[in-house]
Amino acid sequence: MLRLLGRNTINAVHGMGDFALFTVRSFVSAFQTRKLGRRVMRAGFEQGVRCLPVIVIVGLFTGLVLGLQGYYVLNRFGSEGLLGTLVSLSLVRELGPVLAALMLVGQAGSALAAELGIQRNSEQIAALETMGVSSHGYLVAPRLLASLVVFPMQAALFVTVGLWGGSLSGSLLLGLEPGIYWSAVERAVESQDVRECFTKAAVFGLLTIGLCSFHGFNAHRCRSATGARAVGTSTTRAVVQSSIIVLAADYVITSFLV
Repeated sequence: MLRLLGRNTINAVHGMGDFALFTVRSFVSAFQTRKLGRRVMRAGFEQGVRCLPVIVIVGLFTGLVLGLQGYYVLNRFGSEGLLGTLVSLSLVRELGPVLAALMLVGQAGSALAAELGIQRNSEQIAALETMGVSSHGYLVAPRLLASLVVFPMQAALFVTVGLWGGSLSGSLLLGLEPGIYWSAVERAVESQDVRECFTKAAVFGLLTIGLCSFHGFNAHRCRSATGARAVGTSTTRAVVQSSIIVLAADYVITSFLV
């Protein structure tokens, strides 16, 4: 058991080192890539515009559920007027960036890992390197740079839609005055909360897109499968590890910012 534990620990540390070097190399290669702006815009479209429907739908229902559950909890203490405070702080500080990142991982991250895995299996990445083109700068760097902008924007959209969902639950369904709800939101949310939301979203974007790119890029190194099955295995690992690292990073960032 000790030998197994030591082997797994060494493999984990080795994997984190590989991921760190992969990310650094991708950022360095970005400065050597031609037409970087066009590729960043395309990556932003894939992560942003194509993921808008799921962000809006999940954000709306998250706000509806928060408004409904929060109202009944606060009603026990006669504090229904604090519903806006509960919904806004829950969304801005925690649920907004976390759930938005998880939705983006499920759609954009999984597609990215599968795309890079297929390109690796079909030797397209090897062909780029043979022609002297930096595969890290051409395929990975634009996605990483786009994530630093798109994830905070998607988190802001998620929070905005969620706030309206909470207002719908409180005002239309439960009879709370809209003015009371929105005035509580205005009093509760401060600039520090907004900075924390954007900071978390940017960190989540960098970590998750980096992990999905890393697993797709190295699909050929999968020991348990080959070919198409290796692509599926790498994509699954990318989504699972990205989801876990979002929650872990959320705890670490919150512990420093609270």
